[in-house]
Amino acid sequence: SRKRVSYQLFRIEWERIRKQSTMKTNIKIIFGCLLAVSLATVAYGCKGKASNSDNGADTVATAKPVGPSFNADSAYAFTAAQCDFGPRVMNSAAHDKCGKWIVEKFKEYGCEVQEQKADLKAYDGTVLKSTNIIARFNPEAKKRILICAHWDSRPWADNDPDSTNHKKPVMAANDGASGVAVMLELARQLQADKKLKVGVDFVCFDAEDWGIPRWETRYQDDGDSWALGAQYYAKNFPTPVKPEFGILLDMVGGEGAQFYREGMSVQFASDVVNRVWEAAKGAGFGSYFPDAVGGMVTDDHVPVNQFAGIPTIDIIPYYPDCQQSSFGPTWHTVNDTMEHIDKNTLLAVGQTVIQVLYTL
Repeated sequence: SRKRVSYQLFRIEWERIRKQSTMKTNIKIIFGCLLAVSLATVAYGCKGKASNSDNGADTVATAKPVGPSFNADSAYAFTAAQCDFGPRVMNSAAHDKCGKWIVEKFKEYGCEVQEQKADLKAYDGTVLKSTNIIARFNPEAKKRILICAHWDSRPWADNDPDSTNHKKPVMAANDGASGVAVMLELARQLQADKKLKVGVDFVCFDAEDWGIPRWETRYQDDGDSWALGAQYYAKNFPTPVKPEFGILLDMVGGEGAQFYREGMSVQFASDVVNRVWEAAKGAGFGSYFPDAVGGMVTDDHVPVNQFAGIPTIDIIPYYPDCQQSSFGPTWHTVNDTMEHIDKNTLLAVGQTVIQVLYTL
């Protein structure tokens, strides 16, 4: 369930979070309401009726894209390939097989790959065999940027409108696979282009989506049951050089998605938020990134900020008109499948990240 606080309570809630040594807000929970509406915002509804142009790009005269062209067809195929393994639920064969595939793809695209393995304890005591996959492009570069996403699937479709589906696993085409797919396509493009001088740490976080389900009444959700892989990464930083900043990609392939400025990102790393939203305009995808705040989301970027000290933001959709969920109608449902992945959304996010990297 989503817990909301008014904007008047925003700073009170933030001060409470800031003073704590561990995460005490619910993971994947939106705080606040829409604060402002940009003139550039494109109207859309819960069904993804976005009025973005057919090719996904804005016809803005001021757009000045740089870097290679992101291939949305390739990213779409990478998304589907993960789903072909089935739901990548922790401790499952599908999870392990997909992890090996992700490792091999990053190696294929010239990255130095490290697997950060750990036995992490879930909220109910289940031991989760977790693997954070760290793929370093241009590993010798001292100036580094973090691009990250989670790769595991939610074990329970506990936000599905049909309660009989609440204990079924989520395919996680959008909520997991899309972010990894964008990173794989970025790695492929960077290897082919060979012009980027900075280094990139692609990190696939594991055990993100094992948070306490809505139907579980025996445990109180204080937030620590989510983002376990990111917590472990941030507290046991595995590489010799810390990136200057990071960008988390979460649910970046959904129909009709727009990416409002996320409140926790603004608090932790407002300069990075500004950089990314300006890059979206420069790449020609400003309509996907409205100049408005969509709420606060405690996600993988929070422990990276808190414990690793890397200013990291979250590119995550906000659907203000969707009653099913402000994360969109397929979030934590059995309908998070390839049928609802939009190549235009993948293109908008992927090209924006390229714009960021090539304007450093």
